[in-house]
Amino acid sequence: MKAGFAAAVYAATLCAAADQASIDAALDRGAKYLLAAQSPEGYWSDRQMPALTALPVWALSGAGRASGDAGRAVERGVAFVLGTQREDGGFYVPKPGRGGSGLGNYNTSVCLSALFETKRCPAAPLLKAREYIASSQLTGDDTMAGGFGYDKISRRRYADLSNTSYALDAMRRTESLEEYRPGGRVDVDWNRAVAFVDNLMKKEGPDAGGAAYNDRTPQGGTSTNAQGRVQLRAYGSMTYAAVLSMCHAKLERGDPRVRQSLEYCSKNWSVDENPGMGRQGLYYFYDIMARALSAAGVDEVGGHRWKKELSQKIISLQKPDGSWCNDNNRFWEADPVLCTSFAMLVLELCREKAP
Repeated sequence: MKAGFAAAVYAATLCAAADQASIDAALDRGAKYLLAAQSPEGYWSDRQMPALTALPVWALSGAGRASGDAGRAVERGVAFVLGTQREDGGFYVPKPGRGGSGLGNYNTSVCLSALFETKRCPAAPLLKAREYIASSQLTGDDTMAGGFGYDKISRRRYADLSNTSYALDAMRRTESLEEYRPGGRVDVDWNRAVAFVDNLMKKEGPDAGGAAYNDRTPQGGTSTNAQGRVQLRAYGSMTYAAVLSMCHAKLERGDPRVRQSLEYCSKNWSVDENPGMGRQGLYYFYDIMARALSAAGVDEVGGHRWKKELSQKIISLQKPDGSWCNDNNRFWEADPVLCTSFAMLVLELCREKAP
């Protein structure tokens, strides 16, 4: 019996090592691509979108890879992102046509998370970024209250679940920074955030447990209920965004809302598409799925070992030059820097420790 158990453990160790070797090799190829794609000024893709530099900086910082050439690339990227911080604490390039903020909340949330994870940034600018995000949360008594939109300064009242999940992830990820703040703590209203998320979750019908983008924009299409009312349809990436947001708000996995959302994910499991959206936002879907399931402490979804299946799928999609890219350009996913960064961040989360 003992010999059989030892043999099983040895076989499992070899399997885990083989999987780890495949992940490491894919990460190395992805890192080489990102290093070659960085501009001399330190940014990637678009200098007016700091998040598109923060994401590869974050990806290159994983698993202790940020040494040598990668370390120097990360340092240049960090310096570029820090140079985009505004007086109000946000990381963005002002664009008058977009309410003067240039997707300020999205950029700031991604940059805050990435800079924090590099461990190469002083606390002061990150604390200012936390203030910006906290002040971007909508107040009031309508269905947008508690959520976050793209811009802090906007010509319309707007919030969606994608921006909300990025903001909540950044604030929970960096909460330890508040120890360095003189005076009182800065934080979001987590109860209002949960109420915003809960309003976007379907309570009954075939989409029960799933979540929509918001209650006004038909991002994932619409459906008609039994009463003939048109409703916004739930889809995969937004449901994982809801799970991530609820976990960051410290709802337990046994909470009925979390449980129902995970049941939706089980019924709609896929690594081949973003359920309800096809290939639209596929790499964003992979990223939000991995972060949500990691936060929830889930190993299996509907009998699927998600880390194994997701990592295998992503590795199979890698291009010969080490990049990843979506042939569907919605949500900017024709940009290989964006998709490669997402893919590398997911593979880091899929790392399995050998028994």
